[in-house]
Amino acid sequence: MPSQNSDIPRTQLEIVLAYHERTKHHPVRYALSPGYLDWQTQPDPFRRYDGSELVPLDEIPPSDEPDALNILRPGENPLRTVDRTSISQLFYDSLALSAWKELGAARWSLRVNPSSGNLHPTEGYLLAAPVAGLWETPTLSHYSPFHHGLEIRSHFPQGDWEDLTSGLPDGVLLVGLTSIHWRESWKYGERAFRYCHHDVGHAMAALALSASLLGWQTRCLDGCSDPQLATLLGVADQEGPEMEHPDCLLALFPAGEPPLPEGRRVLRPAPEFMKRLAGLPMVGSPNRLSPQHRPWPVINEVAAATLRSDTGPEFSLPSSAQDTLSFAPSAMPGVAARKLVRQRRSAVAMDGMTSLESESFFGMMARVLPHPDHAPFSALPWRPGIHLLLFVHRVDCLEPGLYCLARHGTARDELRAAMHSGFRWTKPTGCPEGLPLYLLQPGDCRAEAREVSCGQDIAADGVFALAMIAEFEPSLRREGAWFYKRLHWEAGALGQVLYLEAEAAGMRATGIGCFFDDELHRIFGLAGNRYQDLYHFTVGGPVHDDRLRDLPAYAHR
Repeated sequence: MPSQNSDIPRTQLEIVLAYHERTKHHPVRYALSPGYLDWQTQPDPFRRYDGSELVPLDEIPPSDEPDALNILRPGENPLRTVDRTSISQLFYDSLALSAWKELGAARWSLRVNPSSGNLHPTEGYLLAAPVAGLWETPTLSHYSPFHHGLEIRSHFPQGDWEDLTSGLPDGVLLVGLTSIHWRESWKYGERAFRYCHHDVGHAMAALALSASLLGWQTRCLDGCSDPQLATLLGVADQEGPEMEHPDCLLALFPAGEPPLPEGRRVLRPAPEFMKRLAGLPMVGSPNRLSPQHRPWPVINEVAAATLRSDTGPEFSLPSSAQDTLSFAPSAMPGVAARKLVRQRRSAVAMDGMTSLESESFFGMMARVLPHPDHAPFSALPWRPGIHLLLFVHRVDCLEPGLYCLARHGTARDELRAAMHSGFRWTKPTGCPEGLPLYLLQPGDCRAEAREVSCGQDIAADGVFALAMIAEFEPSLRREGAWFYKRLHWEAGALGQVLYLEAEAAGMRATGIGCFFDDELHRIFGLAGNRYQDLYHFTVGGPVHDDRLRDLPAYAHR
């Protein structure tokens, strides 16, 4: 691997490949990190814009409607108009606080969207036309989870809004996401860039699922460069370790709108508009998060290498029936959708005893398949690049062992050719026709699940654990180095669906960011960079800590 300080110029792709290799954990060597928690520099988990006007949003308690049956299907939910109530609901069910926890003198908040280490590097912004009950002119605002409110950064003319959204559906809302890398690197060091983008994926999915409950569909917009996005979100002038890095822009609009050609939703801001927007005054200054910082130059390097400096080519989208899957997922169990999203928690330990009915397991696998009309994967306008390698422990009527879920139509044969030649690749007993789930090797695999997840018992004590592997170097060569982040977003979105699936089944889940990348590859026979391990996950019966006290999310308001 080239030295970080090498004088030999490297391409963006070479930088990304080197970063990914450098930040792998190994049984004898972990990725470089602080090695301890410096509580004196722990970042504030809440970004605020001091001096900006805060518009409080409504706290709307979850009701019994709609049913989680339709959480994935925006067209099945009544269409809500865009107003103060629906905007309040959108953020309350996606990026807001869900509770506070107390243990002795310690107190910390939880959010609807999960985060590695509960550190929350992701920030949300809203660009919207006049909204009844909020503002009378197009406005850029920052969402404050602590206050469940919107901090007004700028207003701009109606004509500029019309220019910006020309070609998008009427009534569109734009939600942007950024990342503060320091929030994760404070604890996790060089590997933190990976975790930031898992979190972006979780937030994207949380927003898409919340929008679905309002009868809105969501698309990640193409055609806008990262510098343009930074200007749109009012963060272009930020610098230093606490700066916000632009990630993505989501369009939210009424379900049922006809798709643009090839399913794309494209935003191409005119240069004249961008000049005008860059000249608008932004109200408020970002608060300081830590008194001191530890630099992690390799994160700055990979962030620069994955910056999309121009609009570039369009995403490579499915081009034939072979690239998509027609299997229709069954409904979630009858659970109130908004209660489900707000009760989501990350388990800290599994009981090692709970089992799951095979029908529920098959349903979970079905609902992480991409579907053109189902949230959140309909929000991701690229060919699916993540597949699941599973360690099944306790699923009734299903043999324990290693399994694979291939998430697009040509993946099975490609994965089979890349893995151990002795794997079976047989459909498990009772597996629905059309569900691309395959038994690779039967047997007790709890030790292997624990081993590859940094020796953590939670991976062995759940009902099942899994690794999300990416179609890695081929995707980066096809799309560009910037696509490295998108692969992590897709993994995070998968994790968000699995979190809700676990809750609906009366269980809990946990994302696992600490894993031995190459040990997982060895178990499944993967070599080289065609596939790489990006994220681990486990689902099971949680062990509850009775010492913890739950407090309401917004008792401080």
